[in-house]
Amino acid sequence: MFVVIFGRPACPFCVRAKSLAERLESAGAIEGHRYVDIQVEGITKADLEKTIGQPVHTVPQIFVDQTHVGGFTEFDQFVRDNALLATEKA
Repeated sequence: MFVVIFGRPACPFCVRAKSLAERLESAGAIEGHRYVDIQVEGITKADLEKTIGQPVHTVPQIFVDQTHVGGFTEFDQFVRDNALLATEKA
């Protein structure tokens, strides 16, 4: 399982998503992750909308194995639903 996070600097939910992905990777629950700074890469919310196929109002936007999961809240729920971390179980 590979996680890609599209975020921006100074976004608290982006920081939390990146931290969660790092914990998942350290625990061996995912193969790896990539954090994409949309400002550095010149990616707009309109660009993300084209990829996702729906309006994008906030970041982060997170993909697991190329499937759009949503933002941090949805990613956190995905981790809990799939019991990827022992401390994250519902």
